[in-house]
Amino acid sequence: RDACRRCGTCFEHCRFDAVKKDGAVYGIDPLRCEGCGVCVALCPAKAIAFPEKECGEWYVSDTRFGPFVHAQLYPGQENSGRLVTLLKQQARELAKRQGLDLVICDGSPGVGGPVISSLSGASLAVAVVEPTPSGRHDFERVAALCDHFRIPVAVLINKADLNHEEVQAITRLADDKGYTVVGALPFDPAVTGAMIRRKALTETDSPLASTLSAIWGRIRELAYAPRKRG
Repeated sequence: RDACRRCGTCFEHCRFDAVKKDGAVYGIDPLRCEGCGVCVALCPAKAIAFPEKECGEWYVSDTRFGPFVHAQLYPGQENSGRLVTLLKQQARELAKRQGLDLVICDGSPGVGGPVISSLSGASLAVAVVEPTPSGRHDFERVAALCDHFRIPVAVLINKADLNHEEVQAITRLADDKGYTVVGALPFDPAVTGAMIRRKALTETDSPLASTLSAIWGRIRELAYAPRKRG
């Protein structure tokens, strides 16, 4: 605060109302701050410290299905697009070193920064949709985001036997928008059973295993298909 000139630049430009003014004294509310750094960049007196903060750790693990690049955030910390970008960069470099031609990036719900980073540079987005009004609404949002970045969309309807009308609505929406419906999976306790045994569904004798394998084959075909330009 000794270096602060009381110019109010940080107060005027903070979009998150994280800069508080008490008379002529300015301060930062850490609970509202999103870490964008605008105040740091614009402060003429360089009065705002912006030290790096350790929010978690990232790892490279070996699994029976191949290498796995992932991260664990400390309690209370939020995911960010920068973290997803870091993991994708490490995954691409690892794939190049090992001669692998496919990187699968899991995306979080919503359309925020982590989701945008997950979709960046993707050849295909696979949207797993549940047949409910809220599920369809969330799908429409993320599909619009894919359209903006010109990323093809494949649709997998999960728990498809729970609401036939919503399945039809999602299918019509996909047809109208030019998305590919790669399959539908019914609700089945076998999925939870496989998770409890620490197995993938395709490692069990469930009838869904062959269905899911066929869906995966269709997804691979779409992922490797030449991209349309224009």
